[in-house]
Amino acid sequence: MSDLVRRAEEWLAQDPDPETREELRRILDGGDTAALQDRFGAKLEFGTAGLRGELGAGPNRMNRVTVMRAAAGLAARLGPGGHVVIGYDARHNSDVFARDSAAVLNGAGLRVSLMGHHWPTPVLAFAVRHLGADAGVMVTASHNPPRDNGYKVYWGDGAQIVPPLDVEISAAIDAVGPVDRLPLGQEWRTLSEADIVEPYLAAITALPIGDDRDLRTVYTPMHGVGGELLLQAFAVAGFEPPAVVEAQFAPDPDFPTVAFPNPEEPGAMDLALRLAEKAGADVVIANDPDADRCSVGVPTRDGGFRMLTGDEVGGLLGEYVIEHTTAPDRLVSESIVSSSLLGKIAKAHGVRHAETLTGFKWIVKAGDGLVYGYEEALGHSVGSDQGLPVRDKDGIGAALTVAGMAARAKRDGKTLLDLLDEQAQRYGLHATAQLSFRVADLSLIAAAMERLRSRPPQVLGGRAVGSVEDLSAGVDGLPPTDGLRYRLDGDARVVVRPSGTEPKLKCYLEVVVPVTGTVSDARTLAASDLDALKTDLTAALGL
Repeated sequence: MSDLVRRAEEWLAQDPDPETREELRRILDGGDTAALQDRFGAKLEFGTAGLRGELGAGPNRMNRVTVMRAAAGLAARLGPGGHVVIGYDARHNSDVFARDSAAVLNGAGLRVSLMGHHWPTPVLAFAVRHLGADAGVMVTASHNPPRDNGYKVYWGDGAQIVPPLDVEISAAIDAVGPVDRLPLGQEWRTLSEADIVEPYLAAITALPIGDDRDLRTVYTPMHGVGGELLLQAFAVAGFEPPAVVEAQFAPDPDFPTVAFPNPEEPGAMDLALRLAEKAGADVVIANDPDADRCSVGVPTRDGGFRMLTGDEVGGLLGEYVIEHTTAPDRLVSESIVSSSLLGKIAKAHGVRHAETLTGFKWIVKAGDGLVYGYEEALGHSVGSDQGLPVRDKDGIGAALTVAGMAARAKRDGKTLLDLLDEQAQRYGLHATAQLSFRVADLSLIAAAMERLRSRPPQVLGGRAVGSVEDLSAGVDGLPPTDGLRYRLDGDARVVVRPSGTEPKLKCYLEVVVPVTGTVSDARTLAASDLDALKTDLTAALGL
């Protein structure tokens, strides 16, 4: 307890934030050992996803001290004379953390360009390359709960950092002393819309979105920062303005209309889907709060709407981009937990295909000639024959391309569901699902992974396990990562891995069903197969 108190007092002495100082003083005066242990018994670890955690005092929270230390570590790794672009979303304290980062980086002798407004993450990723910067920082927690914030670092190639940069920056952060002794600068450039938003819009409206524009769209930015920019993008591209979910349009860090600000979560899309039915929309589009992800909903043939999975959108966008680009050595990429459909599409079109580790930092590094990359968690980066304008997930560029694809289908008397059925008939029905376990104790995840490694299941969902690949050893030339991949009889697959950003164990399931009758019958069979996989995998995990 005495060591915790000492560390808390040292933290308190350097903390520039009255709110977290008051929080910590209240904990110390009250002798709240549990609260001290929670805040000072561990620390947020800087990794390839940067930092992400709950707001509050101490090294195990996101706060001004944590952020200033991160900025000082980045400055030490870059060295004086470099150029860093900083962006931020509309979450609690995002603008404060961005300015603190600017002051620390500038004080360390670096040139800083600070976004003049809370713009989406893909704008920051675009800005790094557009401005020729050495690195970029985005203050965001993406679709995490309201009390969280985060700190993502990009390198000069416009992509998120990968090893060993994360380890080097982390070591530099650990060497930072008290932040009240850091030199702070105040001479940075504030970026305007003309500096960066207009070039970004020019880049994404040059994507292969076609010439068809007859489309009725409903849109929600999920209380995030994508709303104004998406409307601008639709206007520049010549689309009619989407009908917007007014209650979710203005940025609001408390996300008052949703329990969890992620389009994948149950109930999150209810307002948008109700508006879509009322408006008779052809397509529903949603971004997550920092607008790097894109979710798509469509009307069903029986009435109502349903949201497409990230893999369904990935297959549609992948084939659409391949068909609307002409470069001779094109490449499409996806993460190893995404559907195997994209590989079959690429093979059929004579286009190269690559699988990478989970995360866009890997997807965009798949190789030269990359025109499209995606991951099942609603992340897409759409390119053209000139490559990717954004080397990260881009929910605005993906939304534009989805609109162009849907408008083209509508011109031909089809919907996106029709396109999905056509793909199922050509390549087999690729059905995917997720099984996730959120835990309060991370040791439960480690124990579950150990159980799977020591006692691997022989049968899952009635299918024999043909092979087990331990991803921690590195497979198919990929770097090692904590995970297991099971290949099952009948072209089915299961991947199990701990989340890199949340206290979750994630399981990714896929079955492939040949379409010998109707696509509807194949879907029914696939749903049953996926349910059987979920049941057996849950038992094997013991969670």
